[in-house]
Amino acid sequence: MKEENSYEQIRSLFTGYMTDCKLRKTPERYAILECIYHFTGHFNAEMIYQKLVVNFRVSLATVYNTFEHLETCKLIIRHQFGGKLTQYEKAFGTQIHNHLVCTQCKNIKEFTDKQLRIAIQTKTFSKFDISHYSLYVYGTCSKCKEKIVSIQ
Repeated sequence: MKEENSYEQIRSLFTGYMTDCKLRKTPERYAILECIYHFTGHFNAEMIYQKLVVNFRVSLATVYNTFEHLETCKLIIRHQFGGKLTQYEKAFGTQIHNHLVCTQCKNIKEFTDKQLRIAIQTKTFSKFDISHYSLYVYGTCSKCKEKIVSIQ
């Protein structure tokens, strides 16, 4: 699928959500959506705000409020990686993945594992339907491990 087509589909989903919820369809909300969907990797509200404030009269509160709407309509996913600020990532059109979180440098690396995904998705729970999942694996990355070893 072409990138511009997928963005138009994302924009259409957000427009439908705002229509259903009787929300105003402001240029700022669309600018936030566009900024997010052209952003690579994880992001937070401050990062998006800093990119937008150059060209738009947008407040940090507007960014946070728009994030709530985007999360509700499943266009972004919220993550809380240990002590770091809340971070988000795009949800539409992304493959299911997991996160390795370094407890030393706080860097986050994504990984996929087909067997793990199948095991989680096929697991049944009594009186509970799975909609999605997140997996965080905490430890020490190779760079931090090398630093620790060199100090000793």
